[in-house]
Amino acid sequence: MKKITWVLLLFVTLFCTVQSVTAGVLVFEKSEYAARRQMLMEKIPDGIAIILGSQLRTDDYEHYQSNDFVYLCGVEIPNSILVIDGLRKESTLYFSTSVREARNEGIPLELINHPKEVTGIENIKKIEDFTSDLARIEGQTKIVYTRFKPEELMREDAGYKLRTLQKTMIYNVLDGRLTREMQFIDKLKKWFPGLEIRDCTPFIVEQRIIKSPAEIEILRRAGRIGARAHIELMKSTYVGMKESELAALFEYVCKVEGAQDLAYYIIICSGENHPYLHYHEYDRVLEDGDILVIDAGPDLGYYDIDITTTFPANGKFTPRQKEIYDASRAVHEANIRVYRPGLTSEQCRKEVSAILEKQGYDLSKDYFKRMRGGFGHFVGMATHDAGGRPEVLKTGMVFANEPLMVLPDEEIGVRTEDTLLITEDGCENLTPGIPRTVEEIEALMKEKGIVEVLKEKRMYQKIQ
Repeated sequence: MKKITWVLLLFVTLFCTVQSVTAGVLVFEKSEYAARRQMLMEKIPDGIAIILGSQLRTDDYEHYQSNDFVYLCGVEIPNSILVIDGLRKESTLYFSTSVREARNEGIPLELINHPKEVTGIENIKKIEDFTSDLARIEGQTKIVYTRFKPEELMREDAGYKLRTLQKTMIYNVLDGRLTREMQFIDKLKKWFPGLEIRDCTPFIVEQRIIKSPAEIEILRRAGRIGARAHIELMKSTYVGMKESELAALFEYVCKVEGAQDLAYYIIICSGENHPYLHYHEYDRVLEDGDILVIDAGPDLGYYDIDITTTFPANGKFTPRQKEIYDASRAVHEANIRVYRPGLTSEQCRKEVSAILEKQGYDLSKDYFKRMRGGFGHFVGMATHDAGGRPEVLKTGMVFANEPLMVLPDEEIGVRTEDTLLITEDGCENLTPGIPRTVEEIEALMKEKGIVEVLKEKRMYQKIQ
């Protein structure tokens, strides 16, 4: 009993846990969602948009709402439908669920009992009313908008998902099924031949690219969680440690700090696995001389963070590891110095090169040809968020800064990645506090981590 009590006290001391942002009914105030729906209405003044919510899962994983749906209303109820009327400037939410079903899925009863007051959506109807309401559409408008791309769920990217489904299902001669969205479009065309069906995905993507103040605040909070988890990994890593232990520790820290999930599977590259940039088998035991690339981030209230750290398993960089890592860090820091609204990728590369030359780096080195300045992918409700990557930076954009290099023959891989926000006059690092210089990393790795503390207390024993 004393040991159990001590463990609880230890973890409370190590981590000042925070309340999960999803503890309430909605992640944001209902006015935030109303503003998003209003923006979409302005894009569709000639019709209505029908957004399908995600379906109830058939496995034993937690249900999450699709990103576009939760972006527009914040409602997590499975099998819901949201209709946004650009003509009447109002919205309707369709759903049906019992109290028992709601509680099983962790849906607050306040939402079920008082949906209009909680969501701010003008009209609330049962899902059984949807098909009969559809019959009235032709009398109101000849234009219906809906999403053409497949829904984007937790740990998914809609563009990648579509390409995968095309290969494995849609164009597969042994399958041939359409996505749920395309099946819905097909039914609409059969039921109402006079309707024109248009894609509203680009409008929602355009909105999601620029983050609101409320979104930025939750991303800041998620960034602090991710940074702390990476710091704990650096402190706890030792030669002889299993990669699976590192993965478990990262997830533990994120969950303790209030994250609802991981943004994506934890990537750990070491040894011969450096060329595989998304490696996640956790099948190595760390050896003396290994350098690790750990790419991992939390999800907080449907918002993701993308972070990568690079550090030696034994806490000391070799001269060659230091050389390659320092180049990555230099490009990373130069990018942050030049990022600002209006900057193009080509301008970024030129300005970063000028900074590096002034600092004395030899840009003729092979690794600098790979690690040039530029922009990474957008980050937000998906790790590879809607919109791909920026062409010209704008205030409110959030994206990854991730210069990397892999030398397979030397079993060296380096990547320095933070999630950044473009501000009015520059950029903000949303994942601050992570040691980035060689000296900072080596100093941090001398500190005791969770694993070492537990080992000293003889409370970290593996089953033989």
